Amino acid sequence: MLLTIDFSLPLTDPVLKFLLILIIILAAPIILNRFKIPHLLGLIIAGAIVGPNGFNILDKDSSITLLGTTGLLYIMFLAGLEIDMGDFKRNSGKSLVFGTYTFLIPMALGTVAGYFLLGFEMNTSVLLASMFASHTLITYPIVSKLGITKDQSVVITVGGTMITDTLALLVLAVIVGMVTGGTDSYFWLKLGSSVILFSIVVLCVFPIISRSFFKLIHDNISQYIFVLVMLFFGSFLAHVAGMEAIIGAFLTGLALNRLIPGTSPLMNRIEFVGNSIFIPIFLISVGMLIDYRAFFTDIETIKVGVVMIVVATVAKLLAAWFTQKTFRLSLDQRRVIFGLSNAQAAATLAAVMVGYNVILGQTPDGEPIRLLNESVLNGTILMILATCTIASFVTQKGAHNIAALQSDNNADKPTEKEEHILIPVSNEETVEELVCLSMSVMPKNKKGTLYGLNVISNQNAGESRVKKAEALLAKASKTAAAADFYMKKILRYDINISNAVTGVIFERNISDIVLGLSGASEKGLAAIFSEHITEGLLTHSQINVLVYKPVQPFSTLRQYHVLVPADAEKELGFNDIIGRLRNILLNTGSRAIVYAYGDTLDAMKKRFKHMLGVSFTELPDWSDFPTKIKSVGSDDCIFVILSRKNGISYNKNMPSMISYLNRTAVKRSIILAYPSQASMSEGIHYLT
Repeated sequence: MLLTIDFSLPLTDPVLKFLLILIIILAAPIILNRFKIPHLLGLIIAGAIVGPNGFNILDKDSSITLLGTTGLLYIMFLAGLEIDMGDFKRNSGKSLVFGTYTFLIPMALGTVAGYFLLGFEMNTSVLLASMFASHTLITYPIVSKLGITKDQSVVITVGGTMITDTLALLVLAVIVGMVTGGTDSYFWLKLGSSVILFSIVVLCVFPIISRSFFKLIHDNISQYIFVLVMLFFGSFLAHVAGMEAIIGAFLTGLALNRLIPGTSPLMNRIEFVGNSIFIPIFLISVGMLIDYRAFFTDIETIKVGVVMIVVATVAKLLAAWFTQKTFRLSLDQRRVIFGLSNAQAAATLAAVMVGYNVILGQTPDGEPIRLLNESVLNGTILMILATCTIASFVTQKGAHNIAALQSDNNADKPTEKEEHILIPVSNEETVEELVCLSMSVMPKNKKGTLYGLNVISNQNAGESRVKKAEALLAKASKTAAAADFYMKKILRYDINISNAVTGVIFERNISDIVLGLSGASEKGLAAIFSEHITEGLLTHSQINVLVYKPVQPFSTLRQYHVLVPADAEKELGFNDIIGRLRNILLNTGSRAIVYAYGDTLDAMKKRFKHMLGVSFTELPDWSDFPTKIKSVGSDDCIFVILSRKNGISYNKNMPSMISYLNRTAVKRSIILAYPSQASMSEGIHYLT
């Protein structure tokens, strides 16, 4: 028996509805890229066409509302998650200035326009102005796709968004409280205390809960679901505190920022799902609100809409211009600031719907007198369409120019040697952590090549051993692929493991090797180190070597205690090792304490100049390190820069340091770093 499918409009069959949405998401960028139209604008237009005010193909029902709300929260969450916390702190003052500009200027112009041009009451005019002051980062996917989220203009705007949206939504709460007679002392006490408590819970408690969860649960799916739980829980707490959910989503992103590195598989999953499903559906749902008929049927709506569009655009343009002049930014940076801050959607819709639902009284005809009337409601929809269109084109132009300039600047710099990182894998416990460390030592936005290696002894080359080796390599490759890294798998047969590894180093022009030691090994760090490293790889290869003993997930490490020996700056590979450490700190957002002395300490300060989160402590003698190591927390990592026996910075305390760590730091993650000492042609020797 054939099923009868209902093709009546609007569509009700869930399969057909979701199929149509997926076709729109797929087709919009393909079609509009030919006309150089930002695809997110195409999604908004598509929503208007298929929505209830267009051909009525899709109804904005609860399913669209749910997925669209998730997409909106996702945008704000990603904005907080992708922020470079060092840049964010460095530019916090600038964000405060921009947030002040982009709040006060629209408030002033909006209040004047509402009161004098549109003839509204003062409370209505102030509420209307708060709608101009807020904005939604609808065009953030553009700057994210072009890879300029770390640019100063983006960091300033994202930080300012939190400020102006918070203030605008607080104005909404105050105005509604005033017109309903609820702004007594209890109102202010409740509002202030709830906002403070909410901020403390999200920014202080959320990281503690999340770090504990990631340390205990390693399942990829469970980790992603946990992130969604924290996202919606933070958004819900914002509602409880009297603020809009988008503020909670952004603060949750900031709270989890250091726990989800940009190079991690988890971050790749978060971005992939959001950018492919939730965010596009949100943009389509915004388009469904647009009623083009309002242009032709209501003169008052046209008047209000035009005033709102002009005031909102001019106010945001002035705020971007003042910010550019204040901080001497470029024209394209001003374009990005204006483009990101001009789009009106989420907070604006929240404000207009709240104002529309506040009934002040009745007319003699029994019609309700609303705080914001229907003309403002329809005008808001027109403003959303206009500002999103303008913002899309302006952001696209500015972001494209900035990305092109960055590309040209990088092209003018001397070509750096691409990282070729070799990861010998032999222990299932450490595979994922070794891959995560290897990805983190690479610079941001620059992916080197990963090589996974497993060596099988000729004397133990049975079928079960081969299958185990292939499974380990497959696991390593899968971990890398989850973070959008490609790993080349190498399976070698050799009598001597060190000989096989050094052979691969020579053949593949390896720049770094990342070795793993199991934290749960019964032999202990010193014994394993002596057995597998000292007599082998360090003696017969001169490249950078990182020996990692993980005791918890790499992303949960909070701080690195870096021990640097005297004269380390004179080693040939010193800059390489420090570069790897810098990349780890930048990619994970972790802090570091550097222990060194004299010229070595000065060299470290120079290489970490202008980098936040790095402090320095004098350590005249390595024998004093045991007193310092007592301050290493449970979520900290000990990073020791060592030297081969023929190295310039080698000293007699280095072997005893390994023994000391073996006894006292059993439950601490440890990275032992050996800088390269010669070029590949000079440094590779085969065992005989």
